[in-house]
Amino acid sequence: MKHAAWQPLLDWWFGEAESAAQVAASRSRLWFGYRAEQDEQARERFAEPCAAALAGGLQDWAEQPQGWLALILLLDQLPRMLYRGTPQAFAGDVRARALVRQGLAAGFDRQLPAIRRVFVYLVLEHAEELALQDEAVERFVALRDAAATEEHELFAGYLDYAERHRAVILRFGRFPHRNAILGRADTPEEAAFLQEPGSRF
Repeated sequence: MKHAAWQPLLDWWFGEAESAAQVAASRSRLWFGYRAEQDEQARERFAEPCAAALAGGLQDWAEQPQGWLALILLLDQLPRMLYRGTPQAFAGDVRARALVRQGLAAGFDRQLPAIRRVFVYLVLEHAEELALQDEAVERFVALRDAAATEEHELFAGYLDYAERHRAVILRFGRFPHRNAILGRADTPEEAAFLQEPGSRF
């Protein structure tokens, strides 16, 4: 049976484990930690489809939930690895948000395992818009509340990060840690905030 075009990306991102806890244990270092070798692997394997997605292509992927999720990864997560530290790291965010909106309206997220839904809702968490931050928190609350007892702490952790992102947007209206990359000047309050531990996620 021929694999769908997006399957190699999903396999790389989520691995082969089945439970949310096992997937997170095996892949969190890839998801949330900077390692040059991981960025290079992403570049070698997925630079071409990422560029295609950023150019508006691969729209057929969004016709069913797994392809939709893979396209979201190409627009939201992969640019942050391939173009780390440059404005292009955020180049897919607008399209990713539109894609998430379409898929949520179609109920695509509810057809994905909870651990995969995290990367749909992260698109909302990455937005510099309070309404989307509110929605991200609501959706991470729902994930936590639906989690099995043994995975409650895992999803509570994702909710904690969503709440912390929302607090920054509520306070500043934007993420100060992006200012230097995007050529935005820090306000004095933002400059002080960026000196605080954990302010850069």
